[in-house]
Amino acid sequence: MEVAALAGLVLVVGIVVLLVLGVPVSVAVGTSAAAAAITALGFENGLLTSAQQMFRGINNFSLLAIPFFVLAGVIMNNGGIALRLVNFAKMLVGRAPGSLAQTNVAANAMFGAVSGSAVASVAAVGSTMGPLQAKEGYPRDFSAATNIASAPAGMIIPPSNLMIVYSLVSSTSIAALFMAGYVPGVLWAAVCMVIVYLYARKRPELRVTERLSFAAALRVALEALPALMLIVIVIGGILLGFFTPTEASCIAVVYSLVLAFVYRTVKVRDLYGILLESTRTTSIVMFLVGVSAVMSWVMSFAQIPQLVTDALLSVTTNPYVLIILIVVLLLAIGCFMDPTPAVLIFAPIFLPVVTAFGMDPVHFGIFMVMALSIGTITPPVGPVLFVGARISGISIESVIRRLVPFFVALVLLLLVVAMTPALSMWLPTVLGLV
Repeated sequence: MEVAALAGLVLVVGIVVLLVLGVPVSVAVGTSAAAAAITALGFENGLLTSAQQMFRGINNFSLLAIPFFVLAGVIMNNGGIALRLVNFAKMLVGRAPGSLAQTNVAANAMFGAVSGSAVASVAAVGSTMGPLQAKEGYPRDFSAATNIASAPAGMIIPPSNLMIVYSLVSSTSIAALFMAGYVPGVLWAAVCMVIVYLYARKRPELRVTERLSFAAALRVALEALPALMLIVIVIGGILLGFFTPTEASCIAVVYSLVLAFVYRTVKVRDLYGILLESTRTTSIVMFLVGVSAVMSWVMSFAQIPQLVTDALLSVTTNPYVLIILIVVLLLAIGCFMDPTPAVLIFAPIFLPVVTAFGMDPVHFGIFMVMALSIGTITPPVGPVLFVGARISGISIESVIRRLVPFFVALVLLLLVVAMTPALSMWLPTVLGLV
């Protein structure tokens, strides 16, 4: 067998076997990639190349944005931001049918965008909204499903760490990806609101929140404004050229820390735990980035992306059929793998396929992130699903039954976004980013 083909076989079989055995994704990818490099180059050269590729993979200035955005998100999670955003969301959608569930959706979209984490959003907003909805007669399984389905919207609405990772492996503009995520992210929240509306309009017992006075509404808006300004400062500064995404992440840390101290929700003694939590999260991501660089080198050596491209093109040359095939594959991948390693592993494989059909890498990145975000609410892995169910105190089976309408609607939205490039490309094109 040709050396390149043998190396590719060692990589693929090694990853599959180790994942089936329950080995962590990062270890499975790193071990298999190093073994494949050794197969291709010999023991010493293989290890040396693996070490060099790992260093090259993490030796990227743009990657510094990840630890700082993670730290800013952890500070926000501990900084009393969720309740203020919940109150603001209630003011915006408080008169709609199923007002508290609508508030849950809006708060998740805002808090997820601020914190950059769907898991943090489903926990923070769910723990706040769950008791309120139960008190007003909302079924707990429906409340949990609404919270879980809407939480990943924050992974698409910028700033998004997942988009930063994708920009690394695809060499696309972070600013363009951020702008491309706004319309699909808002549509994600809108779809969830439509499902809530259809459910609540036939249930008059779900009371409508009382209308706030102008003075009360103004007070709620002013309390939420500082948190929302984080997005304006970060995204606005990047678009206006005041700072790079990496510099923006540092500003986000300083801003969120000042905000937490002003709100008096974070004390100096809390900083150790906050830094430790963000370090753990960052170390996992950076290790994944490093080992994925070795894997990318092996895949290039073994010509795996070209083989996948040829295989898919042999099935169909219709771009719409091809998009559907890739969407199905990404949804299946998202069921078994967290979004970050999935992007690092599969973006280099699918990107040559879609670019061969003239698809913009920014557009592909958006619907890839959307597909993998749906995976976070889908068993058997589904971190957002499991955290949301635990916060609500109900079984996974009960939540899944209520999640089905949301899931169907979100998959249809994913297909619309994938088939309609203008939904994701319009804003970055208008702003001259692509």
